[in-house]
Amino acid sequence: MHVLALRLELRLLLADSLKAKRSIITPITEGARRRFRVASAEVGEQDRWHLATLGFAAVSGSASQASAIIDEVDRFVWSFPEVEVLDATRTWLEEDS
Repeated sequence: MHVLALRLELRLLLADSLKAKRSIITPITEGARRRFRVASAEVGEQDRWHLATLGFAAVSGSASQASAIIDEVDRFVWSFPEVEVLDATRTWLEEDS
């Protein structure tokens, strides 16, 4: 089993309230879940309307497939013009033998 997590720190260019933030973040997290079958959540900066930290995780039988899925999710997030990606971090889950 291979698990790859992607953490994205975003600046929300058009958000002027927490409600506006939610209207920007929800299509990203829900869209990634539906299109790429990944787990997704807002994992930080919940109380700041102009910043967001999103987490995504892909589970696969092969490392290359997990990497390919996360590559697609990364490109998907970058396709939203109302967000600016400030940082992206990938982390592999290590299995204990």
